[in-house]
Amino acid sequence: MAIAENGASSTPLIPSMSPTTRHALNLIGWSSPVGSKQPFCGVRAKLLPLFAIVVATKITAADLPQFIVPGHEAEMKALNNLHALHHDAAFSDCTLWDAWLPMATLWASEKKRSQYRASLLNRRIDAEGYVSMQQHRGMAHSEGWPFPAWQQSGGPGFHFSVLDDVWAIQMLGLKPLTSTEGWEIAGAEVIGIDPVTGLKLKATADVVTISTPPFRCGTIVAPFARVEWAARGLKAESQAGIEWLLEGEPTWPEGRVVAFTAPQAMSYANVPLYRHPAHAGLLTRYRLRLDHAAGAEIDLKSLIAAIDTRHPITNALFLRGCGDYFAWTRDVEFLRQNIGRIRKALHFALREFRVREEKHVFVPWVGHDGRSGLVIGPDGQKSIRAGLGVGNNYYDLVPFGAHDAMATTYLHDALRAMAALEKSIQAHAEWQIPTDGTPFDAQDLTTLADAVRTDFQKRFWNAETGRFNGWIDIEGRAYDFGFTFVNLEAIHYGLASPEQARNILDWLDGKREIAADTSRGADIYHWRFAPRATTRRNIDTYVWPWSNPEQIPWGGQIQDGGAVLGFSFHDLMARLHTHGPDDAWKRLREILAWFREVQSEGGYRAYYAKPGRGTLQGGGPAGGLGMDQEFLESVLVPQVMLHGFLGFQATADGYELHPRLPKDWPSLTINGIRFHDRVLTITAHADGRVEVSDGRP
Repeated sequence: MAIAENGASSTPLIPSMSPTTRHALNLIGWSSPVGSKQPFCGVRAKLLPLFAIVVATKITAADLPQFIVPGHEAEMKALNNLHALHHDAAFSDCTLWDAWLPMATLWASEKKRSQYRASLLNRRIDAEGYVSMQQHRGMAHSEGWPFPAWQQSGGPGFHFSVLDDVWAIQMLGLKPLTSTEGWEIAGAEVIGIDPVTGLKLKATADVVTISTPPFRCGTIVAPFARVEWAARGLKAESQAGIEWLLEGEPTWPEGRVVAFTAPQAMSYANVPLYRHPAHAGLLTRYRLRLDHAAGAEIDLKSLIAAIDTRHPITNALFLRGCGDYFAWTRDVEFLRQNIGRIRKALHFALREFRVREEKHVFVPWVGHDGRSGLVIGPDGQKSIRAGLGVGNNYYDLVPFGAHDAMATTYLHDALRAMAALEKSIQAHAEWQIPTDGTPFDAQDLTTLADAVRTDFQKRFWNAETGRFNGWIDIEGRAYDFGFTFVNLEAIHYGLASPEQARNILDWLDGKREIAADTSRGADIYHWRFAPRATTRRNIDTYVWPWSNPEQIPWGGQIQDGGAVLGFSFHDLMARLHTHGPDDAWKRLREILAWFREVQSEGGYRAYYAKPGRGTLQGGGPAGGLGMDQEFLESVLVPQVMLHGFLGFQATADGYELHPRLPKDWPSLTINGIRFHDRVLTITAHADGRVEVSDGRP
C-alpha cells in the first residue's frame, strides 16, 4: 500500500524496498607488534570524549513515539524504554553512521532533523569525490579512519605542534618537536616554533625547501605524505610539492615530485605519493618544496607518512543518509544545495572501485588488498606485515578489502537509493534541482544494481559452508569466519536469493552445523541479544597492529565471537523477510526478555559487571559486547516496528505501507511519526485494515 501526501491510497510509488541501515564504529583497541616495546594501547573507551557524540539527556518513553500492541503491553513497555534509552544519543557527524542513524531517528524527533540537515550539508568531500569519514583527528590520512598511525607502522612523523591531537597524546604519547635539529631548510628564515601553529618560517627566496631528518621505512606504510600547514602571501602561480629520497640515493632526483596546492590557512594536504611510479622501495627522507614563495609566511604544524585509512564505504553511506533525510523531510532546499555533492560521491565510488567493470566493489588502495597483516608460518612462528590489513568498515581490525562483500552491499543499496532520488527529481521539475555533478539515469542505475546483485550471489557465496564470504583478497583467497553481519545484511539489503537466505538462517538457528566453526547450534546466540558477530575463531587475519589476538579469549573481542546489540535489527529484518513475522517476533521477544532482565539489575554496566556474563566494550578495557556509550546503533533495534512489522517506507512523494503482523497481534499502532510536514498515527489491523490520522493522541 502506498499513501500519497493527502493520505489517500494509491498504487505503489516505487517497488517495496527494505529500509537501510549502516555500520557504525567499532574501535576495539591496539596491541603492540610482536617483539615491540612500543605500547600501542588504544582502548576505545578512552577515546570517547573525542567522538562527535551527543550526550544523552534524560528522556523517557513518553517523550517519543509509542509502539502499541494490545495484549503485549509488557513487551511494548520494554521496547519503548529501549527506544528512549538510545534515541537521544543516536547522532554523529562521523560518516560511518550516515545511512543508519538518520533512518532510525528522523521520524521520531524534530531535533534529529535539524542535526542531520546541518551535518549532511557540511560533510567534507575532497576534490576527487571521496567523502570524509570525519571520525576524529588521527595519525593517518586526515579524511580517513584515525589509525593505524605512523607510530604503529614504523613510518616517520614530525610534529612541531600537537594542538588538538588529544587522541595521539593520550594513546600514543605524542610530543611536539622543540628544535629543527636534523632539518635542512633553504630559502627561508626560521622565526621560531609556536605551540599552536608549529614551525614558523619567512620565505627569503623564490624557492623554499624543507627537508626532514633521515628516516627509513617502506613505501607500503607511506602511501600518502600528510602535511598540516599554511603558507600566507603566496603568488597565484605558486605550487607546492613533496619530494622523497630512497635508500642508496645520494642526491634528490630532479623532477621527482608530487605537486599539490599550498593553503593560505592552516589545513591538511594528503599528498598521494603512491600514484607516482617511482614511489617504491625504502624511503629515507621527505622534502617539502614551495615555488614562487618569496615573502610568504609559512607555518608547518606537522609532516607525516600516512597510511591510507580511507574506507570504501563512506560515499555509499553518505548517499543513503542524504536520501533518507530527503525522503523523510522533503526538504527541497537541502536537495538543491547538496545534489551536486551527492552525485559527485557516487561518481567517485563507481569510478574508483571499478563497479561498472567488475559488478562489485574492488578496493585498489594500498593496504586494502584483503591480505592479513599477520602471517603464521608452518612452524607456528608469527610474522608481522606492516602496511597490510587496513580496515574498511565498522569492523576495523579485520582486513576486508580487494573484492569486498561489505562494501559491495552498501554500494548496491546506494545505487537503488540514487535511482529513486533521480527518478523523483525528474518527475518534479518544479523543485528546480540543479544538474550539478552530472545527473544519473535512474534506469541505468537500477540495471547496474541488478547486475551487482547477480554477481554478489555467485562471487561471494561459499557453497561449502552455505553462507557468504566476507571478502576475497588480491591473491584470490576467500575469507569466511562465519560473519553473521555480512550474511544478515545481505538478506536485509536484498542481495541474497531466497534459497541463500534460508540456508543462512538454517545455519544461525542450528538446523545445520558447520564442523569447522567454533560456535555452533544454540551457542551462536550465546549472548542472547544478538548472534555472535563471527562463529569461527580468528587468530591470524587482522590489521598488523592487532598482533596478539590469541591473548583475548573467544567472545572477548567484538570481531571474534562477540556481539553488538544494534545489529539485531538486521537479524530481525532478515527473519521477517525470509520466514515471516512470527519468526521475527519470536526473536524480538527473546531480546526484550534479555533487556528486561538487564534493566531489573540496574542496566548494562551493572548487569555485565558480574563475572561470567561477558565484557562490555566502552568505558573501560576492550570487550566483546557493544550496546551503550559509543554504540550509537543500539537505537536500530526498535526500528523493526516501523520499518519491519508496519512496513513504513518514506519516499519523496508519500509513503508506502506493507504491514506484516505476527498472528498473535490484533493490531500495531505507532504514533508520533514525523513525515514531511505532518505527524501521523498509524494503526495496522490483523484483518488488513489500516487507519491513518494526523497528530499524536
